Amino acid sequence: MDNETKSRFPSVPVTILVLVIGLGLLTWWGVRTVISAIPTPGDIANVFEPEPYEEIGPVTITAIRDLAQLTTVETVQYTIVEKGTDEGWLAWARGDSLRMFAVARIGAGVDLSELTVRDIQVDEDGVVDILVPSATIQYVDPDEDATQVLERDVGIFTSGDPGLESDVRRVADEVLVDNAIDEGILEHAQDNARNVLTDFLLSLGYTDVEITFEEPLPES
Repeated sequence: MDNETKSRFPSVPVTILVLVIGLGLLTWWGVRTVISAIPTPGDIANVFEPEPYEEIGPVTITAIRDLAQLTTVETVQYTIVEKGTDEGWLAWARGDSLRMFAVARIGAGVDLSELTVRDIQVDEDGVVDILVPSATIQYVDPDEDATQVLERDVGIFTSGDPGLESDVRRVADEVLVDNAIDEGILEHAQDNARNVLTDFLLSLGYTDVEITFEEPLPES
């Protein structure tokens, strides 16, 4: 009878030991959870630290790239160009010359498509400093309706150079671009870019904007 009773019920000390170990584990787990929930000095500092401007960097860059076409400046230029071969007194026989009145639209602007986050710096006062490319000539669009050949002299013993008109157009484009640069089209394009970027960045909440162009413009 005594043996059956001992096998049916565990001894009291073993039961107490299991309960103590279980309670100890629960207590340890609870204390660890509470400690991990207590914020550290670093966590507190992160809460009060201002959010860096880099957080909105990609959004700002994408929006600036969308403004690229707004910085374009266009001017209409015209000139008269004459080109050919000088055969001296034999010009009547072998000469070939062409005189053209050329008109074209010249476009200049600042290419903002390659702007990156590295090109924008923001100080603690909210002043943004942005580095942008210098203005360049972006296109030369000849006005085919207004451009015309004024004169073409071909000697009686030559059929004329078939590529002469294309050469004259190329020279005319170069002259028109030089004229546009002399008249300040690049400066106008950069002023336009500065105004557009300044207004846009101020609208995002920056306190001031400083625009720097990568390279100085060529002297006219």
